[in-house]
Amino acid sequence: MRGKTAVVLGGSVAGLCAAGVLARHFDEVIVLERDQLPPDAQHRRGVPQSKHPHFLLNSGRRAIGEIFPGFEEDLIAAGGMLLMPSLDAAYCENDGWGPRQAGSMTMVYSSRVLIERVLRDKVRELPAIGIREGVSVTGLRTSGGGTASGRVEGVDFRTDAGDSGHLSADLVVDALGRGSSVADWLTGAGWPAAPEKTLDAKVTYTSRWYDLPPAGRRPESWWWKHLVVTPTQDTGDHPEEHEFLSNFFPIEGDRAIVCMGAWGLRMPREVGTFEAAADRVRATAFGQAMHTCTPTSEVHLTRSTGNKWRRFDLLDRPPLGLVSVGDSICAFNPFYAQGMSSAARSALILAELLRGREALDAAFFREFLALQKKSLDVPWMLAMARDQAYDFATGSEVVAPWRRKLAARLSWPVFNAITATSREDAYVERAFAEVFNLDKSLREMATDPRFWFRIARYKVRQRLGRTVVPGGFDDQQDPPATDFTDAATNGAGHRPAADPALVKD
Repeated sequence: MRGKTAVVLGGSVAGLCAAGVLARHFDEVIVLERDQLPPDAQHRRGVPQSKHPHFLLNSGRRAIGEIFPGFEEDLIAAGGMLLMPSLDAAYCENDGWGPRQAGSMTMVYSSRVLIERVLRDKVRELPAIGIREGVSVTGLRTSGGGTASGRVEGVDFRTDAGDSGHLSADLVVDALGRGSSVADWLTGAGWPAAPEKTLDAKVTYTSRWYDLPPAGRRPESWWWKHLVVTPTQDTGDHPEEHEFLSNFFPIEGDRAIVCMGAWGLRMPREVGTFEAAADRVRATAFGQAMHTCTPTSEVHLTRSTGNKWRRFDLLDRPPLGLVSVGDSICAFNPFYAQGMSSAARSALILAELLRGREALDAAFFREFLALQKKSLDVPWMLAMARDQAYDFATGSEVVAPWRRKLAARLSWPVFNAITATSREDAYVERAFAEVFNLDKSLREMATDPRFWFRIARYKVRQRLGRTVVPGGFDDQQDPPATDFTDAATNGAGHRPAADPALVKD
């Protein structure tokens, strides 16, 4: 044990993962949650983003599995779907529909509310954890703010009934999300303000939930489970809906979330304009799929999507007794699906240090911040690589015009080359999947000569007409159902090998 009491502020994914770790090291773990938590998979006020699609990346899914053994199996038993995106999803890319074939990556598809419900069930199996619902945190109790011995010693709270109280704690975990007031409370108590990195690329996205048709009445062309339409790369005149990143995203219960989003554009928030916009998405199958389903919700729109990193690791004397996880420390553009996985990875860092250290002293908190910074660098670099390319982006991480132009000019051609090469080269396919899943940094991939040699070799073969897996199928037609795995194997001498740690038996 490292202490008697730990208090976790917030009962979402980040807070629940932290609580699962702390339960092995503290006599009592108390989770304070403002909402009344539903017994089933339902939306709640504190997680408005639950109405949009959520990807649990492989690094996050493995991290949660380490914290809560059996999590993935329970999620699938509750309705989550284990799919191989390269085989079970249809992707409309630069020049049309991409080919369908086996790949190295699998993914569990479900709604955010189901992920949280399964996590709550796992948390309730741990007797050390107590969840107090309808409780709002109103401040911190501290001593020696800003000094070498400055420490967070507990929290003040207020219940829905209007009662006020205080909890003393050996460790406080801030998992209050983007809107956390912890940084302000710390400055009020004497600590200097933590530097912040910010970049807002003006992303807005809009979603609506649908019931799929009964299995026997679905169109024959629906071999796919997930439909993705990427933004156009055409610089000529076209409807602005061609700039959308659009997802027909499958979730449990024979349902789907239809989601459209874009950088710097106004998005529809009414039913009529939402449906009209879906019909103008550049791949006609997208709107057709939506109209084949039965809507079950209103239209949900989100604008709070800027990247923000509170750099507590840069403080000369960071507060003792406090760690921040999830969006409280680093919030990402949700388009990149990094939030839940980054939060779970931070919880694993906490677990590692609690196993290896005897005291919650200054060295403990400095090492946590250093390791967390190293972990967050991986998704942060990915988010910056794309969002820094927009002229209308604002924040501390805006780059010089020449760098914006270079990023805008190179990002799509490089992405196109990687995805095309991935069709016939297992090494490139696997390396890109590792970066996407936060198992490898963008810097590692960018400095890998073998990776770029294989892309150059593919481009030469493409120019000589020696590639074997076709692409660019007409986006005005249904996505082709043909499985090109064997063509890649026989023509290029390999089959993309699935990582046995990521694929179920």
